Amino acid sequence: MSPDVDLTLPKPGRHLVRDRLLALDSRLFEFAAEQHWPGAEGVLPRLSRSANHGVLWFATGAFMAASRTPRARRAAVRGLASLSLASLTINTLGKRSVRRPRPLLDPVPLVRQLKRQPITTSFPSGHSASAAAFLTGVALESPAWGAVVAPVAWSVALSRVYTGVHFPSDVLAGAALGACAAYAVRGLVPTRAQLRPPARPRAEVPVLTEGEGLVLVANTASGTADRVRTLLDVLPQAEVVQCQPGQVRAELEKAADHARVLGVCGGDGTVNTAAEVALRHGLPLAVLPGGTLNHFAYDLGVEDVRDLTRALVRGQAVRVDVGQFRCGVRRGVFLNTCSLGMYPELVRERDRWSHRIGAWPAGVLATLRVLRTDGHPLEARLGSSTRPLWLLFAGNGTYHRMGLTPGRRVDLADGVLDVRVVHGGRRPTVRLLAAAVAGPLTRSPAHAAVQVGRLRLTGVAPHSLLAYDGEVTEVEGEVTLEKLPEALTVYRPLPGH
Repeated sequence: MSPDVDLTLPKPGRHLVRDRLLALDSRLFEFAAEQHWPGAEGVLPRLSRSANHGVLWFATGAFMAASRTPRARRAAVRGLASLSLASLTINTLGKRSVRRPRPLLDPVPLVRQLKRQPITTSFPSGHSASAAAFLTGVALESPAWGAVVAPVAWSVALSRVYTGVHFPSDVLAGAALGACAAYAVRGLVPTRAQLRPPARPRAEVPVLTEGEGLVLVANTASGTADRVRTLLDVLPQAEVVQCQPGQVRAELEKAADHARVLGVCGGDGTVNTAAEVALRHGLPLAVLPGGTLNHFAYDLGVEDVRDLTRALVRGQAVRVDVGQFRCGVRRGVFLNTCSLGMYPELVRERDRWSHRIGAWPAGVLATLRVLRTDGHPLEARLGSSTRPLWLLFAGNGTYHRMGLTPGRRVDLADGVLDVRVVHGGRRPTVRLLAAAVAGPLTRSPAHAAVQVGRLRLTGVAPHSLLAYDGEVTEVEGEVTLEKLPEALTVYRPLPGH
């Protein structure tokens, strides 16, 4: 035998591997076409049609948002954002990169076939990408809702093979792209679970196994009845007092006289009043969100009855900072924000309309009305200079942006006031919008951002408005904003427990 003869077998080329995979794909498609699943012929084709143009997922998102739980709303928004990114990617890159023809419908029973066959290329499956993107986005924010959506999402993906419009590999590739889109959205906008507040500084508080010693005052104007009922089911020995808005402070004072733990259920204004009473009486505070925005409770990590009761029965709590404003003999506290300038005008205008048209529409209407007025900027002395201000915002703790979403606080005991200023000048609407878009990332002649522990304003004009946690009061002369570090003890479930 000649030594020049090569007896080794040739390695399969890329085309041979591809051909084998395509052959396997076709066999799997034919195998699926031969199957007869009871009831599927009446369900899967209709389900597949309902997912055209994302209609099924937008309807599902609307249903989730209607549940009025913040976790469900966030899950719906994340799912739809993931779906939008997946659809954009599939339609601009996916379909144009691999121009694969649709499967032949010969082996598919006529009763399964769609009335209108798609005319786009087959690879990858856009329906599967949308289903997987929506499912993954929802599950990343709320595993419970993800479990509800999963059977529907996977049925839609399966229906694309069952009805004969896609090969199995089209569906798998589309699902993988959809899941990647959801994770890409999470990279831009982290889930709330990724940004939980730090579990410090911890505080020693009573363990309320059955709710004994808890006196909770609920503002009935916030629609708190269902939450209170659920709380009493878990903590039957808790005492609950339901009252109208004008009675909240008096009932909180009465409750503080005999409570081991002061509880409150209502919006941010009601929680602010409860915090003031708890501070004065040296009591730990249990907050059950019951309003429209619930900024403090959500930033704390308490979103519903389950979160609060878990903290109460385990005795889990932290100490948080409290903001304080002083103007002469008048003083008050704020857990979220304190502001002067145009925002207090907006709050006052919103309150005029909220009982007639609802909180969210009233907020939009108030914003439009305030920005249209030809008002005058606030005159105040900051440090060594006097300048006009359209807005001065002070947050109790640093507000962080999550991608394009509004800011939230990760640390409620960071010791600083997050101060944003929009300087006076022409075109206040443009200045305010520019400041909102830029956030704390930049300084300019129009706006600035700084973190400080204390802020002193002098020369504030008489009858100037100051808003704090949704409440409005008049101030003048000298106004001081400062922090009370770790002044308030609040129940909250701790991570890992």
